[in-house]
Amino acid sequence: MSLSALHIASGFFLFIAPAPTLHAQTDSPSQSPDQTEPKLGAYSFSIPAQNANEALTELAKQANTTLLFPFDLAKKVKTNALEGTFTLNEALAQLLEGTELAVVTDESGAVSIRSRSSLVAKETQPQDTEKKTDEGGNGLEKIAVVGTRNSPRSAVDSPVPLDVIGSETLNSQGNSDVLSMLSVMVPSLNVNDQPINDASSLVRPANLRGMSSDHTLLLLNGKRRHRSAVITFLGGGLSDGAQGPDISVIPAYALKQVEVLRDGAAAQYGSDAIAGVINFVLKDAREGGHVALKVGGYSEGDGELFQVQLNKGFAIGENGFLNATAEYRQQNGTSRSVQRVDAQNLIDQGNVFIASPSQVWGALDVNEDIKLALNAGADISSKSQFYSFATAARREINGGFYFRNPQTREGVFSRTDPNTGESRLIVADLDGLESGIACPSITLSSNSVLLDPSYQLIADNTTALGANCFAFNEWFPGGFTPKFGGTITDASVAMGVKHELPNGWAMDASATLGYSDIEYTISNTVNPSLGPQTPTSFSPGGVSQVERTLNLDFNKLIQTIFDDPVSIAVGLEWRKETYFQKSGDEASYIAGPFALEPPLGLNQGFSIGSNGFPGYQPQSAGHWSRSNWAVYADLEFYVTEAWQFGVATRVEHFSDFGSTFDGKLSTRYKLNDIFALRGSVNTGFKAPTVGQSNVINVTTAYGVNGLEDQATLPPTDLISLQLGATPLTPEESVNFSLGLVMQASENFFATLDYFNIRLSDRISTTSAIPLTDDDISALIAQGRPDAAKYNAAKYFTNDFDTKTQGVDLVVNYNFALADWSNSLLLAFNWTDTQVERVTLYPAQVGDEIRLLPNLTQARIRMLEDNLPAHRGSITLEQSKGNWAFTWRLNYYGEFYEDHLDASAGMDIYGNALTTFDAQVAWKVLPQTQVTLGAQNLFDSLPNENPFQGEVGALYPPTSPSGINGAFYYAGIEYTFN
Repeated sequence: MSLSALHIASGFFLFIAPAPTLHAQTDSPSQSPDQTEPKLGAYSFSIPAQNANEALTELAKQANTTLLFPFDLAKKVKTNALEGTFTLNEALAQLLEGTELAVVTDESGAVSIRSRSSLVAKETQPQDTEKKTDEGGNGLEKIAVVGTRNSPRSAVDSPVPLDVIGSETLNSQGNSDVLSMLSVMVPSLNVNDQPINDASSLVRPANLRGMSSDHTLLLLNGKRRHRSAVITFLGGGLSDGAQGPDISVIPAYALKQVEVLRDGAAAQYGSDAIAGVINFVLKDAREGGHVALKVGGYSEGDGELFQVQLNKGFAIGENGFLNATAEYRQQNGTSRSVQRVDAQNLIDQGNVFIASPSQVWGALDVNEDIKLALNAGADISSKSQFYSFATAARREINGGFYFRNPQTREGVFSRTDPNTGESRLIVADLDGLESGIACPSITLSSNSVLLDPSYQLIADNTTALGANCFAFNEWFPGGFTPKFGGTITDASVAMGVKHELPNGWAMDASATLGYSDIEYTISNTVNPSLGPQTPTSFSPGGVSQVERTLNLDFNKLIQTIFDDPVSIAVGLEWRKETYFQKSGDEASYIAGPFALEPPLGLNQGFSIGSNGFPGYQPQSAGHWSRSNWAVYADLEFYVTEAWQFGVATRVEHFSDFGSTFDGKLSTRYKLNDIFALRGSVNTGFKAPTVGQSNVINVTTAYGVNGLEDQATLPPTDLISLQLGATPLTPEESVNFSLGLVMQASENFFATLDYFNIRLSDRISTTSAIPLTDDDISALIAQGRPDAAKYNAAKYFTNDFDTKTQGVDLVVNYNFALADWSNSLLLAFNWTDTQVERVTLYPAQVGDEIRLLPNLTQARIRMLEDNLPAHRGSITLEQSKGNWAFTWRLNYYGEFYEDHLDASAGMDIYGNALTTFDAQVAWKVLPQTQVTLGAQNLFDSLPNENPFQGEVGALYPPTSPSGINGAFYYAGIEYTFN
């Protein structure tokens, strides 16, 4: 950590030097200056009598340690002189003897300075209240490093909105992954379930402040974290085409705290930080540990959870540490489904082979979810410190796709003549058309084909005709529903050195490596073009993302014309990203002997590739890279004692599209001892990812005419170019925020912040564009025979501009009532997004060419209204003796859903909903705690889906409150030394 200093709104001053906090004893006897035998953990000091703020700053420098002290009071206190060799506590005791300042050491051994009067006042509070504040449940002195390269700061001191969430608060809920935990604690962070949404089901997108999932940057211990390999081709409207990070791979049990910066920070951290930054801080305890077991399930009797967590700290040398965490989770899926109308009609006709339900909507099965984390640090010398941290995760996820109706699924069971509209059963003539035994032609109607006499001839394989003629109804008389999933592997490692240079400079040099990989699987499906030779399980390929980053940072405190020192930070960053796409097994993509007839010249009429998710072909496999470098500088200073300023600039150059320049101004003005104003203005950018520029993906999705195979293509693809694509350019934003901070006491603060984000040239996928027979013929003539597989195509484009504005309100109050310690947190968010411009494309309308938007009105409405405009929560944490209670009320406003993203008039206007969570924890023994709780205790559910008969979804799948209802859980945790 760099050598620096900073005011804090509550009157504290934090000084940090590049060494870990000392674990000193609180009652060490004084050591006389003339002692010659050195003590363990002792330092040589030479500090004249002076104001305490200057004396304590100098002491922290000479001891290479961290001190938290009341700055305003320290400026008024005169210290004693200090000469000789002392331990830290001995030095502080002699320096502050007879003054208003006193030394405090917490349970972990960390040293801070407090006013003696505040300590006397605290002695009158219940013991539980003091402990709760120390643990940082909702305490007011929690410190964050995100958003500044100066010293860490508290939430109320920050000139921009900042949430600091401690580990105790994260764990006071039933969620088992950190992404869901954060969505409960931060109302401006929305996470939707993605029951049947292609790769989005495997890595759920998270939306901060109404932005897409790749508009939020993730940090781990202050270092940039890699993005996921998954591109959300179907991202529920807002995140369509986004390639954001995978938050769920970070083990929650490894976290000391989470810092959520709700403000644009691209000038400080680079691409992606438009909506904000989330910094995950790993535990650094050098002793002791915890082991926890949690089980749970939903009130419907499904979604059973089993989770084991372990954390242990180890001492390395005198001050070094190694902290290790392991998690294992297994959770079954859920079903909130009804029978589809088309499936029920077949059942009514006597088809006894239809599954009930034919298609499942709910949470996916999570198998063998394993997460690991290591965090380490050690002194190299008195001026240098080595640090390193790493994470690794692996999980298997299995879900489902749409039901394949045995009479209407095109390319598998049926084929419709585009001229007459007549549908016929697709039959494979195994000895070839117009040779050998001819197969009957069967016209499909609403009646069950299983009862058709001609089909019964085909299904009778004891005859020559039956042996030669094959229809997939023989294998799947009740249709089939593909099962889709994947294995996600994620890993990262970082290491670096912090070193104190001459003349007050501090250096931080680091290297990070991140890796994300997903191997897709699909089963209970077929490659129809292979006929009866097709397998029913496929490996359709995979994708990977590798990122390498080098950072070199310098910072220093310099004396200027201002009373307080100016913090200056400069740095260099180099990063390289590589995106891999791996081909699937041959059966998942090959055009078999019974492939679709024209324009391939084949004549049996079956679709190509594993149905639901065709495999990546060898010609679409490969890897693509780009590199970028950046130079940045930050200044933070106080114009007056009450007026703080921050300036940040960044120049970044990308090898694939050029350079950007961004800047940020932030300020905070202390009106009086209670109120302060704060605000910022900044520009930002998000570079198109390597994956967005190169990926090719085909999936089955709903269109206006029902299920169809849609290809998502890079803008440089021949098909995309024919449809009007142009090269991608960076998204650019202008953000500003204005806020009011109120801190009435050490136990009460409130923040109110308005934000406004204008984002231009947003990168997304177009709506699906139908491919006509003429389009397909032209593409095949140009060497693209795979075009015959697609009903429609989408491509990545800079398609529209948006304006997003909103308000965040946070109120935090710690108080004692009788013998109870209480912590009350109110959080509320209002966010409104408007699409202000859409790109127009030339389109043939009748006999003329017109410029028309590609985005449908339903897609625009999803961008604007799919996330609730209003979200809020009220959390009360109470503790007394061995008991602790958590009560939480959650509010989700109204929302809009274009059901199935089909733009087919299935508009859902979802109702507002309130849920209630409760948890009780009891320390049955000093080291053992038992927890019981319920999430959504009263089983509140959204209004039923008015189009539930279409595909069987009982509730709107994108409901912000979820569709699974009440979840009950129990846990036990053991703490050891």
